[in-house]
Amino acid sequence: MKRVRKAVIPVAGLGTRFLPATKAMPKEMLTVVDRPVVQYAVDEAREAGIDHIVFVTGRNKHVIEDYFDVQPELIATLSRAGKTGELATLDLIQPPAGMMSFTRQQAPLGLGHAVWCARDIVGDEPFAVLLPDMVSFGERGCLAGAVELYDQTGGNVIAVEQCDPLETARYGIVGRGNAAGHGFAITGMVEKPNPAAAPSNYYINGRYVLQPEIFGILGRQERGAGNEIQLTDAMQQLLEDQDFFASPFEGRMFDCGSREGFIQANLAFALARDDIRDLVFEPISEMISLQKRRCAA
Repeated sequence: MKRVRKAVIPVAGLGTRFLPATKAMPKEMLTVVDRPVVQYAVDEAREAGIDHIVFVTGRNKHVIEDYFDVQPELIATLSRAGKTGELATLDLIQPPAGMMSFTRQQAPLGLGHAVWCARDIVGDEPFAVLLPDMVSFGERGCLAGAVELYDQTGGNVIAVEQCDPLETARYGIVGRGNAAGHGFAITGMVEKPNPAAAPSNYYINGRYVLQPEIFGILGRQERGAGNEIQLTDAMQQLLEDQDFFASPFEGRMFDCGSREGFIQANLAFALARDDIRDLVFEPISEMISLQKRRCAA
């Protein structure tokens, strides 16, 4: 069984839900506290033991590639100013040379197509997929648990969380089978089922470990919902021939592709940091109290 060494991070989306902010800035570069959203995905991948990251980009996303490059002028300026803390932070997030590749998705044909665009770089080995809009918050990253389960079970692994059983129509839901490691076997996948027909309340949260056979399926996949090539459709087909397992995430995933999720992530990460928690907690508490008084008036 091959180790999961590579991860695909699709970053070609336009980010229309964040206009006008994303008119000139990639949505993946919007910051949660003081780090771009995409940095959290990279940190999570590295924590899970990933050696190589493949970014699937689009036009006007060159700033992401620049962000992960070395900036000699900035380093020199910080060195002259004696800003050792800032230099240490930059050194901590700097990926090793050759760790990252960038390939283009020339047309917005969906997540499945974006993953397929990385096929030649990934090659014939299992790989991870991280949706950067989904930011992992917990004692350890979501992907680490998924890779850990893969090491025990092989096959394919999808990270999941539990939702309110009455809200299954908002998510892709998996069917729950026999226990496997800290997770369970997946018996099926249903996109946005009505609560009465949902096979469980475990929803797919944007982290995957997939076998390379998915590329062949994606290459001949017909367009599905939204007239796009859907990754879920390809996984459902692969499920007929290969095992799939679910890795429940014990933390929380914030959907930073939505305005409310982005704001919630900023609050959660700010309140979790010792250096700024006290600076933001009291103002937030005061604003909440004021809003409650206004609503009660």
